[in-house]
Order: sequence, then C-alpha cells, then structure tokens
Amino acid sequence: MEIRRIGTRPCKEGPAEWFTGSVTIDPLFGPTDSSRAGGAWVTFQPGARTAWHTHPLGQALIVTDGTGWVQTLGGPVEEVQAGDVVWFAPDEKHWHGASATSSMSHIAVQEAFYGSPVVWLEQVSDNDYTR
Repeated sequence: MEIRRIGTRPCKEGPAEWFTGSVTIDPLFGPTDSSRAGGAWVTFQPGARTAWHTHPLGQALIVTDGTGWVQTLGGPVEEVQAGDVVWFAPDEKHWHGASATSSMSHIAVQEAFYGSPVVWLEQVSDNDYTR
C-alpha cells in the first residue's frame, strides 16, 4: 500500500500550449509498472479551458466543484456540475473547462498508450467556447 498525503504532491500551472486561462493541475497518481492509469485533480478559473485533444484509451472526468462546459467535435457545448461524470471515448476529439462565470474542478482519469495518455491539438477559439 502507498498513501500519498495531501500537500506532498507538487501542483503546477497548466501550460499555455494545452490550456487557455488560469488552470491548476494537482497530480494524484500516474502509470506504474503494473498499471497504465493516471489521474489528476484539475481546477479551471472562469473562462479557462483545455485545448482540443484526444485520449487513445478514453478519459473519465468526475466533476467535483463548480460549473463547467464540455464539448466533442461537432457536438453542442454541454454544461456539467459537481457530481456529474463525463466519459470521452478513445480518440474522441474534445475540450473541457470552466464556464464563463464559474470555476470548475474535476478529477481526470485516463490510461497511457505506448507512454502517452493524451494527444494535444489546437486551442479552442473564443467563438467555439462561447457557442
């Protein structure tokens, strides 16, 4: 058994190549020799969001606080709130983040495939975000 105590995992700001706005990433767990799953607790300030991206083996989001928006390519922007769980299928192009007026936190869980859990793509335009 391993316990990773709160405050012992270094959090970091979401890099501008992958995010728009203020985003904090708190790593929870990562792939190991016997598991390819990883997870992070991510907090988006109002208006902050990911770039478009995909996950080779899919991704689950567990919304823990606030109100956010999620979208898959070609689909509508959907509102999510604390307690909602979102599943993105493998290779489904999508983005997620806070709404324009509320922060949002979620736990993201995904698996690495050949060492990578995500493929980052272009930024979400303001026009796409506010649709």
